[in-house]
This record gives sequence, C-alpha cells and structure tokens, in this order.
Amino acid sequence: MEESEFWELVDAAREAAEGDPEEQADLLVERLVELDPETVLDFARHFESRYNRAYSWDLWGAAWVLLDGASDDAFDFFRCWLIGQGREVYEGAVHQPDALADLLDDFDEEIDGDGEELGYAADEAYEQLTGTVAPDLGIPAAASEPAGTPLDFENERVLAERYPKLWERFRE
Repeated sequence: MEESEFWELVDAAREAAEGDPEEQADLLVERLVELDPETVLDFARHFESRYNRAYSWDLWGAAWVLLDGASDDAFDFFRCWLIGQGREVYEGAVHQPDALADLLDDFDEEIDGDGEELGYAADEAYEQLTGTVAPDLGIPAAASEPAGTPLDFENERVLAERYPKLWERFRE
C-alpha cells in the first residue's frame, strides 16, 4: 500500500463518519476487510509509523492544551485521532504543534481528540479476514520516551508561551 492510499482510506472514512472518531474507526474496518490481509498489514505499518512519529513532548503539550490535560493514555488516543484527521492536519501538527489552532475547524473536547478505536482498526480487520491476531509489523519499536525536551504541563505560563495560537483559541 502506498502512502497516498493510506491517507485516502483515512480521509474517506473520516468524511463518511462526519468527523465522529468511533464511526470513522468502524467505517475504516469495513473498508479494510475489503482488502487482502497483507494490504491490511501495510495499512497497519503506515498507521503505526505515524503514531510513533507523533510521540513528542511538543505534540503532547499541544494535546494538553486542547484537552485541558492529557494523561499517557489520553495522549496515545490523541495521536490516533490526529492520524484520523488526515495528512494535512497530521503533518502540520507534527512539524508545528501550535499550527493545530489554524488546522482544526472545530474542536469538541467531548468527541475530538480521542481516536482510541482508530488505533485498533487494522488489527480488527486483519482478525476478521484471517481469524488470527496480526503478526509483528516488522517496524522499529516506539521510543520509550517522547522526542524532544520535556515541558512542564502544569505551568500555564509555559504552555501559553509555547502554544500561543492554541492557548488563545482554546484556553482563553
């Protein structure tokens, strides 16, 4: 599966789900089970690589601002949700997390920011297709710590200075 195909599947499911991450995950599974198992594993590799790439302190800080706090699990689910937002939003956020203020149309804390189910879509599709658990994807393991320099998430001044656009739009 080419990268463009990966993003096309993500975008089509998001658009059909009208932005609902749980519905998007269900639709993604439906689309993935129409493919062969190896292609589903390719999709999983693309997803996991992007998930790992988004494991940074800077992005965690942006999630903290958007979600008004983000535990380890919440940040994991945020990264899944971020991938589900499509290539433009994902790449923009990974390169400059504060850009999320410009990249997101709306952000509903009750629905947005939690894409836990998206993280399981490929595994679920693979299991439906084969009756077995997906094998190891053969990609490098995730880092044990986020990339970059840790931030003091509890210090609002630090967050406001580091993420001025996000802070102004979502916290003030």
